[in-house]
Amino acid sequence: MFMTYEWVEITDSAEELSEMILQSEQAEIYRNAYNSVYSDKDLAAEIHAFARLKEQYEEVQRFGKYHPDYQRVMKQIRVDKRRLDLNEQIAELRLAENDLQDLMDQVSFIIGRSVSEAVKIPSSNPFFSSGSSCGGSCGTGGGCSCSA
Repeated sequence: MFMTYEWVEITDSAEELSEMILQSEQAEIYRNAYNSVYSDKDLAAEIHAFARLKEQYEEVQRFGKYHPDYQRVMKQIRVDKRRLDLNEQIAELRLAENDLQDLMDQVSFIIGRSVSEAVKIPSSNPFFSSGSSCGGSCGTGGGCSCSA
């Protein structure tokens, strides 16, 4: 494939849009929240410890209650997750992530609809999801009541 003038324009526009998103208020708030969490050495260590615990959790899940550490890991993951969930810095980071994701969903929706109304747009926000898509249960008559 070779670059045409149209491709150059599209690439330039995509780079311009990317820069606008990076300079947005949502991106700035996200960067500040992220830096707040990961510049706190104790909190960053807690997050990494939780990630290691999640690996243990996945191992325990493979064997279920027959795993010798099942009870300990199951209790510890709930306790640690709750502690992290209640941390104000992490809560702010999650809100900032959601706001940035909403911005990305809006941009995707605008771009997709500019191409065609039939374009399926993946989104974490149901408002921006394509009304014509059935989701993951198509063909089964599941949640969307469609059938193959």
